[in-house]
Amino acid sequence: MKDLFDKIYKDKGPLGKWADQAEGYFVFPKLEGEIGNRMKFQGKEVITWSVNDYLGLANHPEVRKVDAEAAKQYGSAYPMGARMMSGHTDLHEQLQNELAEFVNKEAAYLLNFGYQGMVSTIDALVGKDDVIVYDVDAHACIIDGVRLHMGKRFTYKHNDVASIEKNLQRAEKIAQQTGGGILLISEGVFGMRGEQGKLKEIVALKEKYNFRLFVDDAHGFGTLGKTGAGAGEEQGVQDQIDVYFATFAKSMASTGAFIAGDQEVIDYLKYNLRSQMFAKSLQMQLVVGALKRLDMLRSMPELKEKLWENVNALQNGLKERGFDIGTTQSCVTPVYLKGSIPEAMALVKDLRENHGVFCSIVVYPVIPKGLILLRMIPTASHTMKDIEETLEAFSSIRERLENGTYKRLSAGVAAAMGD
Repeated sequence: MKDLFDKIYKDKGPLGKWADQAEGYFVFPKLEGEIGNRMKFQGKEVITWSVNDYLGLANHPEVRKVDAEAAKQYGSAYPMGARMMSGHTDLHEQLQNELAEFVNKEAAYLLNFGYQGMVSTIDALVGKDDVIVYDVDAHACIIDGVRLHMGKRFTYKHNDVASIEKNLQRAEKIAQQTGGGILLISEGVFGMRGEQGKLKEIVALKEKYNFRLFVDDAHGFGTLGKTGAGAGEEQGVQDQIDVYFATFAKSMASTGAFIAGDQEVIDYLKYNLRSQMFAKSLQMQLVVGALKRLDMLRSMPELKEKLWENVNALQNGLKERGFDIGTTQSCVTPVYLKGSIPEAMALVKDLRENHGVFCSIVVYPVIPKGLILLRMIPTASHTMKDIEETLEAFSSIRERLENGTYKRLSAGVAAAMGD
């Protein structure tokens, strides 16, 4: 019999094997200073493109004031206990009602965390006789929720309507045998590529197939749609989303999340979501802060307008310079380059040290080998100066990547890792 830890000693995993070279710089970096368009990294000011503060609320003076007042009034412990036992308040209910109205649903229910809430919602929605159909590029929280499912599950090719239909046909055959139902899961916006989910096309399939649609709209909430109600509003199908999910961690610049749908569905979920039934209630200072942030989403459309002014300037500037930004239809701005992991390390270090630009780096196994993805998140707090400096920096790093500079610089790292 093996020692349980043998695998830990012998295989650090596809990302863990790079820890000695990457930790503290490429992974687990420490950004310092007030959240905004420019922060400090290892003592140097950098233009920050890695913070999901879409509407610039994280350091907004009105938000900071309300957060501070709520902390002073309630502390960080109130209310104590789970919602079902002792952690329920009028303000929790008020926030739920306002969120439901904002996303055009009958009811909503608060979740302590987006990741935890997504896993638990999937678990509560399906039983062993039901079938799940979901996008192969779904976020990790969706994948982990699906892993709990004891019944059948099928993945469809990313945003491929023909593949969706094929898998719905497979799911129907199984459901007819088991007497179960079908849950189809898509993201409103895919956070890595920036593409919107094919919600309109998926909804059209309801005319042929009997399924319920669950949408994770973490990146669409507050950024898409006329009022900011998300990808469903943007595509004109919000009323056909059966269970809508969004997190406070993006546009709301806070902690927490919510689900929304028909009253009877939400009533069922709030009595069956294990992660909420057996966990402490969302603390009051976060609830009060979320109420303020939601009010600003409703009453300050200029925040979203400024966000999209910056998004368009950055994305158009990249395309004009010949960069491949894929097929993004959202604020998420991916830049695809070709190169190895060691080259990616050299490239990002050059960006940060010599150009003062900080953005996230994504490599294999998240994306195919030989590709480097630099993901940028424009926000309302960025300036045109930030964008112009970043565009110039990207032009410089592309030239050095193509002329082999990073390959030479990374040779030592590649040799050490046997790459």
